[in-house]
Amino acid sequence: MAMCVGIWILLLALHIQAGNGQMVQMDPSKSGFVGSQVELRCIFINSNPPVKISQVTWQKFLNGTKQNVAIANPALGVSVLQPFKERVSFKQAAVRHRTPSLEDTTIVFSNLQLSDEAAYICEYTTFPAGNRENMVNLTVYARPMTRMTLTTPTIVARAQKRKMTVATCVSANGKPPSVIKWDTRLKGEATFQETRNQNGTVTVRSNYVVVPSRETHKQKLTCIVTYQHEKITDSVVLNVQYEPDVKIEGFDGNWYLNRLNVQLTCRADANPPVTIYQWKLLNGSLPSNVEIKNNTLFFKGPVTYDLAGTYVCDATNGIGTRTGIVDVNITEFPNNPVDEIQTEPHNPTAAIGGAVGGVALLAVAAILLFVFLRRRQRTFKGDYSTKKHVFGNGYSKAGGLPAHPPMPKNLQYPDDSDDEKKPAQIGGPGGFEAGEREFDAEAEDLKRPYFTVDEGESRDYDERTLAFQYDPEPEIADDMISQTDGSVISKKEWYV
Repeated sequence: MAMCVGIWILLLALHIQAGNGQMVQMDPSKSGFVGSQVELRCIFINSNPPVKISQVTWQKFLNGTKQNVAIANPALGVSVLQPFKERVSFKQAAVRHRTPSLEDTTIVFSNLQLSDEAAYICEYTTFPAGNRENMVNLTVYARPMTRMTLTTPTIVARAQKRKMTVATCVSANGKPPSVIKWDTRLKGEATFQETRNQNGTVTVRSNYVVVPSRETHKQKLTCIVTYQHEKITDSVVLNVQYEPDVKIEGFDGNWYLNRLNVQLTCRADANPPVTIYQWKLLNGSLPSNVEIKNNTLFFKGPVTYDLAGTYVCDATNGIGTRTGIVDVNITEFPNNPVDEIQTEPHNPTAAIGGAVGGVALLAVAAILLFVFLRRRQRTFKGDYSTKKHVFGNGYSKAGGLPAHPPMPKNLQYPDDSDDEKKPAQIGGPGGFEAGEREFDAEAEDLKRPYFTVDEGESRDYDERTLAFQYDPEPEIADDMISQTDGSVISKKEWYV
């Protein structure tokens, strides 16, 4: 820090201009990457009349010490000193002439190195004005070497489920240091470490730590290295080896007597693949009618009670052996006969017949419904009123009734009865003749022993007034049938 402050103080002092107007123009700072080329500009602004340039000297200023880099002298020519001799030259060819032009003494650095980072002074010696100089700060960057590797080519998932580093991302010898991030769907954690090297570069290392398992196999890990404004990516895919994950398929819980073509299959998810399958039956030996092919048990012939038991499949790969188990029970009849019917081979003729039968069934249902509604319509000759009944027990037509219906004129009362008078006949002269005329519903309404009012009007009648409107029910002729709505029809009409 003290060195930098000293450099900037020196730089400020060197920018102070002489009274006669001579000055040295330079860039305040320059930068470049290791191995690249960079120019350090130095131009002398002369006065009028001009002063004489006796010599130009380039110096490297580092840690308070000056070191000559290159010299241009009108009489002695150009000289570049070690260790810059092979990498530093004056840009303008006129500087190297026998009669050189020294107003522009820009130098070019080739194959830039980290050790070239320093402050550089361009000093002009003039007569009679004396020395004039200026300074530029040169920064050298180092682009890192990035690589990503798996910890081992093959990662083994152990039963104890220990954490381990599965991949490493390194950004080495960078200046300034890089930033590393991980992009993956794999759950884990990343560790970071920075190491500063003697040449001023920094190496950044990041490890990705997970618990290897079957789920981590074939997962992709991407390392993203950000260096200044650049992004460098590299990816690997994990190869995780694990023991078989075993399960037995084929038993659907519906193995019944005489069922055919049943089998059990041992499925195993493993890396590397399973090489050996072994079947056995707990507390017994495999049935005699079983055939083993690879990982499948084929049971020949119909199902019998002998097939019941606990079947075990051992699957083995290069990592280990795991076991799958299934309990098989046998029933006398199918658990779901409907399912058995559905599992029969598809018969197009049966399907077409079923469709036709369904349509016929719907047609019959429609005809029966039509006949029922038709008979009901012929039986019931009235309609239902929306009126509110007042002290009555039937239905009447909406409207069409006076507030106080007249009493029937043709009612007859027997002389020898003290009981409530009952009507002896219903209807006008001549009675009813079946088939000659329709039942007069409206006339019958006028003979009903009640009347109706609108619900909005019911509040206008008091209880006493309504009590006088009730009349006893008339007698019903022998050839008439009473209906639930309070009306009557002839027996001939009822049985139509």
